[in-house]
Amino acid sequence: MALLQDILYNVPLLEVSGTTAREITSLSLDSRAVEEGGLFAAIRGTQSDGHLYMEESIGRGASAVLCEHWPEERHEEVTYLRVRDSAAALGIIASNFYGNPSGRLSLIAVTGTNGKTTVATLLYQLFERLGYKSGLLGTVENRIHTQVLEARLTTPDVIELNRLLARMVAEGCSYAFMEASSIAIEQKRMAGLQLKGALFTNITHDHLDYHGSFDAYIKSKKQLFDSLPSSAFALINKDDKRASVMVQNCHARVWTYGLKSQADFRGRVLENDFSGLQMILDKEEFHAPLIGYFNAYNLLAAYATAILLGAGKTETLAALSMLKAAAGRFEVLRSANGIIAIIDYAHTPDALKNVLQTINSIRSGNEELISVLGAGGNRDRGKRPVMAEVAARLSNKVILTSDNPRDEDPGAIIKDMLRGVLPPYNARVISIKDRREAIRTAVMMARPGDIVLVAGKGHENYQEIGGKRFPFDDKVEVMQSFKQLGN
Repeated sequence: MALLQDILYNVPLLEVSGTTAREITSLSLDSRAVEEGGLFAAIRGTQSDGHLYMEESIGRGASAVLCEHWPEERHEEVTYLRVRDSAAALGIIASNFYGNPSGRLSLIAVTGTNGKTTVATLLYQLFERLGYKSGLLGTVENRIHTQVLEARLTTPDVIELNRLLARMVAEGCSYAFMEASSIAIEQKRMAGLQLKGALFTNITHDHLDYHGSFDAYIKSKKQLFDSLPSSAFALINKDDKRASVMVQNCHARVWTYGLKSQADFRGRVLENDFSGLQMILDKEEFHAPLIGYFNAYNLLAAYATAILLGAGKTETLAALSMLKAAAGRFEVLRSANGIIAIIDYAHTPDALKNVLQTINSIRSGNEELISVLGAGGNRDRGKRPVMAEVAARLSNKVILTSDNPRDEDPGAIIKDMLRGVLPPYNARVISIKDRREAIRTAVMMARPGDIVLVAGKGHENYQEIGGKRFPFDDKVEVMQSFKQLGN
């Protein structure tokens, strides 16, 4: 509970109707969740406009309404707050309501197409190992020190975000690491946050169904760096050709990392196999149990961030060598008779290519690589044929299957993917709409020593079909297939 006039501090109000000397019990941007004495924020969304539900929110007990235009009828007992941008204003209000928690933590945001989850998770694990209570906000899970909370979105809405940060402060956390998706940035879910730093991993084809163009996608990511204050730092992957665009007009101090370029923080891979990476990192040799060149970038990004936050080099490298990747990120399973299965969240062409190239760089060449993948429904259709082309070219066998078809026909999605398979690789590809059967078939086809990649869902423990979520876990299905086939 807080005084309305207090939580309006720094909010650029255009007009106020009613008193601001009143207690606000809660904040909501969903009229169905409004509580008695709460503030309802009317936000223009992609699916609906919150301004259409102002009257409903008042009927449910809202005593204040944040909006961009007045309703046709105003209630005398309700305070109306008119602003130019409700989403941006709500960010400031939410921060004030929860006691500005982001300013009481060292909050780091990680953005990019691939690597966000792993880098944020590595940083959380790293600072916990260094002895600091830390928080994590990500795709797989949210953490408040040792407490694990379910994550529903890569980046929570701005109210939930501040509420979680406030809980971290109350728990005594000093650091918090969060994923910042392009959609969340565009929707101003991070408005009002005070960041200590922001990190850019890479940018490739993704979310074009939402952003409309690759240029718009890039610009959405860039907004994160445009908003940084001069007291913060910006850390970018110099090996990504678009990294410099991210920090054009950035007020923060810019630092770089890379494996190929001359950068402030440099790394080099010495060995890469299924036991992990042997690297030279900032002129020191160390081993980590993570696999693949993409994880070399992730480790380097985590190391650089730790150093910029004041951690010591020796203890940081020692802690990094003991960390694990996030669940469903190149997670290796082995059957009793030697089949290797890899579970990975790769759901973009570039991520899939990275995983397949990593496997091919490690394998001897005598074993077969069997890939199982699909593409999500009601999402970017343009990447479907590209992903199938990559899989067919870099695998010995491919099974195209279902992956969260949502409201689309799985068969139609698979047809979209098949358009990308070039004639020389047609014989490598089969289609099995049932994902469970597709995984079972891949394991049945594999011989001892072969590698089965199950891509696209990673940590997810559900299949989203027709607007409903059904229990489904790739890792569980692989282990069950091993068991059923006596492996």
